[in-house]
Amino acid sequence: MEKNHPILNVTISDKLTLKNPVMTASGTFGYGQEYSQFVDLNQLGAIVVKGLSLEPNPGNPPPRIIETPCGMLNAIGLENIGLNAFVDNQLPYLSQFNTPVIANIYGKTIQDYVLLAEKIETINGIAVIEVNISCPNVKAGGVAFGTDPDIAHEVIHSIRQATSKPMIVKLTPNVTDIVHIAKTAAHAGADAISLINTITGMSVDIHTRKPRLANKIGGLSGPAIKPVALRMVWQVAQAVSIPVIGIGGIMNAEDALEFLIVGAQAIQVGTANFVNPTATIDILSGIQDYLLKNNINDISQLIGSIHE
Repeated sequence: MEKNHPILNVTISDKLTLKNPVMTASGTFGYGQEYSQFVDLNQLGAIVVKGLSLEPNPGNPPPRIIETPCGMLNAIGLENIGLNAFVDNQLPYLSQFNTPVIANIYGKTIQDYVLLAEKIETINGIAVIEVNISCPNVKAGGVAFGTDPDIAHEVIHSIRQATSKPMIVKLTPNVTDIVHIAKTAAHAGADAISLINTITGMSVDIHTRKPRLANKIGGLSGPAIKPVALRMVWQVAQAVSIPVIGIGGIMNAEDALEFLIVGAQAIQVGTANFVNPTATIDILSGIQDYLLKNNINDISQLIGSIHE
């Protein structure tokens, strides 16, 4: 190994090793092509595309994005073109790159998730499924799949039976005990866990006395949530034996390094992409510089190296 090329490979499952730990976060990088004029997609560890449903979804009415101190609130409502249109119109472009494509999926019922997994099982260009269980479960009275351990186990186990592809389960932070949910996901068949999704928030216009979002509430992301995300990743990484992927307020290499040090095997860059379209590559470069400066030959020596 050359001195100026530290090893950056990270393993997410026995079927997936990434060339480096920098991934995109679903919903913040479009379907990949939108950022291709700013980012060499071949350099990324993986591309996580915008969340996909069985049918196209127009999302929520505007206004649906509000800037906040140190972050943003969004109530996009999981707008997307649907799985079939993604496979026909977006996946051929992504397939030319040497970077795994991860399909983030969501459904309103467990059957929705199963059907999505069954369809993706036959698609060679999709390497991994990331399961968003932060969605309303219509049959459970509006409870999110990810907040109820029993429902979480049922949906993850059902997806596991429908696909042999690596499965990442993305957790919501809007729970009392994130470790319990994480252990449930691991037990149900997840190959890896990604966390955190957005924190539920709200903003009000004092002049009109109306919520600034048409949906009234939205998901808070950006630097404001990083301390919460870091704490949860640290807790979960200690509690499960499967890889953990850190998400939440990662704006630069220093932020990413914190997540790796507390035990994240990889990280996802989200809101930073809106501020700086080259954020992913800048973060990757910063991680490499840190490893060189600190004489770390293999990123595995950094992961989980926190001194407690």
